[in-house]
Amino acid sequence: MTKSVSTTKKPRKQHTPEFRNEAMKLAERIGVAAAARELSLYESQIYTWRSKRQQQATSSERESELAAENARLKRQLAERDEELAIPPKGRDILRQTPEMKYVFIEKHQAEFSIKAMCRVLQVARSGWYAWRQRRHQINRRQQFRLVCDDAVRQTFARAKQRYGAPRLADELPEYNIKTIAASLRRQGLRAKASRRFSPVSYREHGLPVSENLLNQDFYASGPNQKWVGDITYLRTGEGWLYLAVVIDLWSRSVIGWSMSSRMTAQLACDALQMALWRRKRPENVIVHTDRGGQYCSTNYQSLLKRHNLQGSMSAKGCCYDNACAESFFHSLKVECIHGENFASREIMRTAVFNYIECDYNRWRRHSACGGLSPEQFENQNLA
Repeated sequence: MTKSVSTTKKPRKQHTPEFRNEAMKLAERIGVAAAARELSLYESQIYTWRSKRQQQATSSERESELAAENARLKRQLAERDEELAIPPKGRDILRQTPEMKYVFIEKHQAEFSIKAMCRVLQVARSGWYAWRQRRHQINRRQQFRLVCDDAVRQTFARAKQRYGAPRLADELPEYNIKTIAASLRRQGLRAKASRRFSPVSYREHGLPVSENLLNQDFYASGPNQKWVGDITYLRTGEGWLYLAVVIDLWSRSVIGWSMSSRMTAQLACDALQMALWRRKRPENVIVHTDRGGQYCSTNYQSLLKRHNLQGSMSAKGCCYDNACAESFFHSLKVECIHGENFASREIMRTAVFNYIECDYNRWRRHSACGGLSPEQFENQNLA
């Protein structure tokens, strides 16, 4: 007797308007196909969202597109002007040997781009680079250092200056930690460092608080057993931007987030709602937060009860009870925010979206996941 095969369609993920808006911005920067891969979406979803947004476009948005096109044309004109400026200086060089042309390029590389000079002087860029390399012969040790420094520098930049020698060693298994550390010192590269932690004191609100069900036990044997949430302040030139997140302790994945210019109960509810959408509304999950007024509010507590979730809260003034959420905010600020100048909330919003959805969840190595990213850890353990 053969078993019947289920043909139930897999439900599609739901996404908040806030997520859609940031996803479309990413698609405009790197392309729809690349953005869909980065965010694990269908290209058709982004095209649909974009079509709806274009139908609602205002005249100011069209003017912005024209301004961007105008800037692109100006860049092209600037490149053409650069090419026209080269011949007067190199008119005689055009009749000389390639060797003399290479000397001219080396002498004027601070004034003009190498690409433009090679094109105007009718020499191949590869030929110029080969000539320059022959002029500066180096020994085997120096060659090894150059190759190592280049690999470390590229990986360090690809990690957005967030990885030190231990994590770079995971990315570059052909080099050991000491070699990578020496290369970082040699090049003056330092991973973004933390700032002094300043605990936030909460205002008294008189609202009922939940029992601490987590009790600093951050281990979870599977998904949707324990979630933690918190809110942090992000400074911009326009004022504060508030970020609320929900993290699954099993994989340390940020499964829900929301940002707003005001720290309200709705901010916390929106982050939890995104987590519920992404995880298909599981029940009996322990949702641990601090005892701030947003989490003690009627709206937030009603959302927990409506979805049969177990509320849990930290002890008063004890940041260690919610250490995993605090650790995520520490990583976000050290690796993405500290040392940068965010003129507006919109710029900050885009940076935080990219960090969570494109960097932290997808590829940033996490010690709690055995050196895998949260997404890699989930894929490996749910396969």
